[in-house]
Amino acid sequence: MVLQQLSILNFKNLEQVDIELSPKINCFIGNNGMGKTNLLDAVYYLSFCKSHINPVDSQIIRHDADVCMIQGRYYVSNRQTEEIYCAIRRHQKKQFKRNKKDYDRLSDHIGFIPLVMISPADNEIILGGSDERRRFVDMVISQFDKEYMNALIRYNNALQQRNALLKNEPSQIDPTLLDLWEAQMVEEGQSIFEKRNAFVKQFIPIFDLIYKQISRSGESVSLEYVSQLHASDFARQLKAGRQRDMILGHSTMGVHRDDLEMLLEGYPIRRVGSQGQNKTFFVSLKLAQFRFLRVMSHTTPILLLDDIFDRLDTSRVEEIVKLVSSSDFGQIFISDTNRESLDEILSATDHDYHIYKVENGDISRVFE
Repeated sequence: MVLQQLSILNFKNLEQVDIELSPKINCFIGNNGMGKTNLLDAVYYLSFCKSHINPVDSQIIRHDADVCMIQGRYYVSNRQTEEIYCAIRRHQKKQFKRNKKDYDRLSDHIGFIPLVMISPADNEIILGGSDERRRFVDMVISQFDKEYMNALIRYNNALQQRNALLKNEPSQIDPTLLDLWEAQMVEEGQSIFEKRNAFVKQFIPIFDLIYKQISRSGESVSLEYVSQLHASDFARQLKAGRQRDMILGHSTMGVHRDDLEMLLEGYPIRRVGSQGQNKTFFVSLKLAQFRFLRVMSHTTPILLLDDIFDRLDTSRVEEIVKLVSSSDFGQIFISDTNRESLDEILSATDHDYHIYKVENGDISRVFE
């Protein structure tokens, strides 16, 4: 999958962009706040129907505009192309089209354009709450397993319905309805648990290998899937916890409480890791995600690297450069304020590349 052409209108500080892209490496250079990250975020939006950074769609529309549009033309294979179009209007439902045909559900689009983005915001996977780590796991699995995403949607709906019931006075709660929503939570939750568990087991050796290559050290890293469903039968847990949940007004048991423990030398990295170790950890996670998706989706994902070389020592930068310069990777988008890091990558590869200058939302190609 290769993004050949990108058109943007009123996306954050990008008023109007029309660029033809290299099938291999696309570099965006500029000072902070110029729009480099916004451009990569627009590419991300075309894959996931949402921003990597802004959870509220109205925040991505340029402040003096009423509508934002993103359009991409992708080369798939055998000279086949796909057009993806997105329009976001204030106070209206967003519009997503594939080859001029509207999607019935946005979730049907997820996984069609496999993509991995690595940015400083990914530090939240380590330092943030368990919801950040669940989101990471869910994003990976959903890109190659449609049924997993559908199970998540059904589980979350049942969870919301159960929580709504629990907010009532105990005498007003219909036990039949509670049984109904709990049965759906158990069915979908068990499927989610089994798929998350299988994913983590497959993912750990890939992640461990990449971390050791980038860090050039014998540091021991590991991931541990933490879930209440490891301990006992989920249906029994829900029944046993009903009285407590009625008092609290929400569900305290289930896969919505899962976590992915991230360990360095056996200790939580969020407590013992340096800035460089944390960054190496999440960059390794994302590059492992890339390799995993490449196998599972039978296509090479697009890779977005947003200012990832800051706060890494020279040896770790060199190893990342080696990795992303290999033939395993397809189309890559790189943003940086430092031309030296980009030159290292470009000198290490004989692939085609484009360089763009980004200044105050204007993007122009640099010809050398």
